[in-house]
Amino acid sequence: MNKLVAVVDDEPDILELVSIHLKRAHFDVAEFLDGETFLKSLPGKKPDLIVLDLMLPDADGMDICKYLKKKEEYSTIPIIMLTAKTEETDKIVGLELGADDYVTKPFSPRELIARIKAVLRRREHTAETQYITVGDILSIDFDKFDVRVRNKKIDLTTTEFRILKILAGKKGWVFSRQQILDGLWGENKIVVDRTVDVHIKHLREKLGEAGTFIKNIRGIGYTLKE
Repeated sequence: MNKLVAVVDDEPDILELVSIHLKRAHFDVAEFLDGETFLKSLPGKKPDLIVLDLMLPDADGMDICKYLKKKEEYSTIPIIMLTAKTEETDKIVGLELGADDYVTKPFSPRELIARIKAVLRRREHTAETQYITVGDILSIDFDKFDVRVRNKKIDLTTTEFRILKILAGKKGWVFSRQQILDGLWGENKIVVDRTVDVHIKHLREKLGEAGTFIKNIRGIGYTLKE
């Protein structure tokens, strides 16, 4: 079956343009002109990816993204934000809320399709292992966005969870900061390498005793091992 992409944009011309190119690339498409209609459709058929405009007539795309990432049944759906907002701070906020990519208008439809394919490839690659344990005290359920230390649930930000997911996907493998950034946001790297260090610091603090499983390999990067 073809992957289903939901496109949410209040500009009919943009909606039609994106839809045409998606169908040419053999995707199924669900079109929505406002946030409310889109959200009401989710229980019926969950899309494989969402292209989300930030400035909708009835809702803020950032709020929709935040809502979806907090809902267990929708938190793993990748989101690409499509917007006329070009400020770097808007991009950073969007990515921090859990968006997988951020495309600004005007945009190249071909580039958008390429980014959609890249995001889906990254998700498929990291979805092979859905549940792991580390050191008998740390458990990670990728599907449920659930992290526990000695069965106590740990609340992580989307970015912290995704970093942990990258490291846990290959226990013992050393990831450079650049590789972690690539895993988080692909080619849309608008943050510096040291941002990874800040997220790792917060992640270790939240994991408590299990934070020692995340090790810094001097001059290289980070690894997760017992």
